[in-house]
Amino acid sequence: MLLSGRTSYEGAESLLTMERTAAWNGAAKPLDDAVFKPGTEYSFSANVSYLDGGLTDTFYLKLQYTDANGDTQYKQIAGADAINGQWVQLANTNYKIPEDATNMVLYVETAESTNNFYIDEVIGAVGGTVIAGAGEAPEITAGDINADGVINAFDAVLARRGVKAGSFSSTAKQIAADVNSNGESDVNDVKQIQQFVAGKTTAFSVSETVTPENPTESEDSDTYMSNVSNMMVEYASAGAADEKSGVEYGTLTKYQYYSTTRERLTNVNVLLPPGYSENEKYPVLYALHGFWENEDALAKMGSVRTMLGNLISTGEAEKMIVVFPYIYTSKTQESCSGLDLANSLNYDNFINDLKADLMPYIESNFSVKTGRENTAITGFSMGGRESLFIGLTLSDKFGFVGAACPAPGLTPGADLSLHPGQLQESELKPAGEMPKLIMITGGGNDGVVGSNPSAYHNILKNNGITNLWHFVTTGSHDASSVQPHFYNYLRAIFN
Repeated sequence: MLLSGRTSYEGAESLLTMERTAAWNGAAKPLDDAVFKPGTEYSFSANVSYLDGGLTDTFYLKLQYTDANGDTQYKQIAGADAINGQWVQLANTNYKIPEDATNMVLYVETAESTNNFYIDEVIGAVGGTVIAGAGEAPEITAGDINADGVINAFDAVLARRGVKAGSFSSTAKQIAADVNSNGESDVNDVKQIQQFVAGKTTAFSVSETVTPENPTESEDSDTYMSNVSNMMVEYASAGAADEKSGVEYGTLTKYQYYSTTRERLTNVNVLLPPGYSENEKYPVLYALHGFWENEDALAKMGSVRTMLGNLISTGEAEKMIVVFPYIYTSKTQESCSGLDLANSLNYDNFINDLKADLMPYIESNFSVKTGRENTAITGFSMGGRESLFIGLTLSDKFGFVGAACPAPGLTPGADLSLHPGQLQESELKPAGEMPKLIMITGGGNDGVVGSNPSAYHNILKNNGITNLWHFVTTGSHDASSVQPHFYNYLRAIFN
């Protein structure tokens, strides 16, 4: 045994018990019988922790003494289950020392293991005294990774992320993720949690053996969207877009790339995630602005930099690169000059710039993961119309498609002079493989695009295309709809 400054419950030191050869080996302290009287009740407390061995261990605080017959006795004062890396308290406020006890020794042992462990703040007090300490280990429910009392898509996301990374942010989360109780959190557990959240099962199967597979690639879009639907909320949580102390945020920088489609240099804003490194690759989200706007508008309206930083810090969103392009695309005209068909067609032309110029630029100049499973698109208003058109038309390139308050003109509307429709209603479906996610947001107070968002949702639905409808009751054609959209969409993509 020795003092260790590495781990302590209070102060700078604790007692490290090591090189144990049996479970009953532990730290011991003789009790002064002038202070601790046999036949009297006392309150005892000790705090223990361990960093080696399994995910959990059981500890006992015991009293060793000699009875009236001269025999050595061992009586348990308190016991507790501990989680690796966390302190737990062994406490009994009313333990009565046997009346015939002599040669009393207080000690701590484990139930079975010979793990090294730490002891701190061992206290004896008058019976009935409540001694402050670490308390009991938190109750862990299988599948409830974030310990919020329910098992839902948030837990499925955290389980996938922990298994993918090979570690969890706490041992408690790792234990909760091991739903088949085989001592290892792996893809078999992830699959069980996904099936539970999707309503395909109502209980976890212990020691289930399932052929391992990549949980993201194996999910079909209906299951994926069902999981996302379970975690969607109408509004962003309070403070979701606020900058917070202790949280790292990404870097938003303006760049220029040469657009062969426009035949000139073009601005683009790129948000790199906190801790961006060329040694790591990141998925990419393209976020498209609305009519009359430019590459600066949507980043500000959606508070994407702070919202994404907060979500990454809590493990609710993946680290990603977000690209905010300028989507008005014309060789002869730098910016939009009117709300008419000619200008609308220049927004439609962005799909050609994206394929030929912007995506190659991003993939050549930043450390990105490629492939549709690592590429997402969304947008606001005209940008929302274009994100739906691009995401569905280029479904071989985009695995995730979103739109906030998408503008009319994606399909034919009442005013065909303004736009005859990029696609006929029967054509509003993925051109190739089904995206894992299609999410459309509409605002109840949106007097600009009106019912167009819900119309697109229903056309897709009538075409047999699963998509998620997100309605913001008080949302207008502004940040009041855009921020709730990003809050849901950022948490849903790339998981």
